[in-house]
Amino acid sequence: MGETATRTFSGIVYIVLLTFAVFYSPITFLLLFGFFLATAIVEFCKLVNLKPIVPLIIGMASYSVFNFFPSSPQTEIFLLLAALFVLIKCMLGLLVTGKRLVDSTSKYVELIGYLIIPFLLLTKIPFYADRYEPKIIMSIFVLIWVNDTFAFIVGKAIGQTKLFERISPKKTVEGFIGGLGFAALTGLLLARFYLIESFYIWTFIAVIVSIFGTIGDLVESKFKRDAGVKDSGNIMPGHGGILDRLDSVIFAAPFVFLFYQILNYVS
Repeated sequence: MGETATRTFSGIVYIVLLTFAVFYSPITFLLLFGFFLATAIVEFCKLVNLKPIVPLIIGMASYSVFNFFPSSPQTEIFLLLAALFVLIKCMLGLLVTGKRLVDSTSKYVELIGYLIIPFLLLTKIPFYADRYEPKIIMSIFVLIWVNDTFAFIVGKAIGQTKLFERISPKKTVEGFIGGLGFAALTGLLLARFYLIESFYIWTFIAVIVSIFGTIGDLVESKFKRDAGVKDSGNIMPGHGGILDRLDSVIFAAPFVFLFYQILNYVS
């Protein structure tokens, strides 16, 4: 099987598995994302040179407690603030200064704030209305895919201005704007024909996903560049690892979760 065929087949399997798990039941959704989290933790530990046993225990214990037992709104807000703090630190430290601390404590802070807590918040998003709404989480993934696809297409067609050349030489400002524009249009269409919700809300979510998803992709590229590897793993032939596939949605999740909290507050 050629590289293109392998990549296509792997991508189809991923999308089918994700779609089935999301729509079949909340349990299959949580089980699949628990597997995703465990795999992403192992991949992240390889990137930053951490032994994975303790991180896996922390991650899976947190995931189990947070998703299979009742959690208070105060706990969710605390986790949100912690995640936002670490993600902003990642943005400033990795993208602006190009530096990050490499001691063991800093690696655990990155593991928890950059990966584990955003994953926890991501799995809470489809339960936003106190019931499981699979269309919400699936629509977020659709927005990520549309943004990535059209950022690549527009960037390849007319891209001239580099976005962050020292981290990801292929990303361009034109591609970023193209991806954001098509994602916003997709958000509007999803709201009108699929979710039957306010197009203002989903256009804004599309903008959040595009901006912070792109930053998340850049942050993970920086981790990989520091580790001297092309992909975070090889679980998906032709696509790399789970972290490669979910870096955008993981980074964007706390900001989408924050947006939903604001909607709750003002409604």
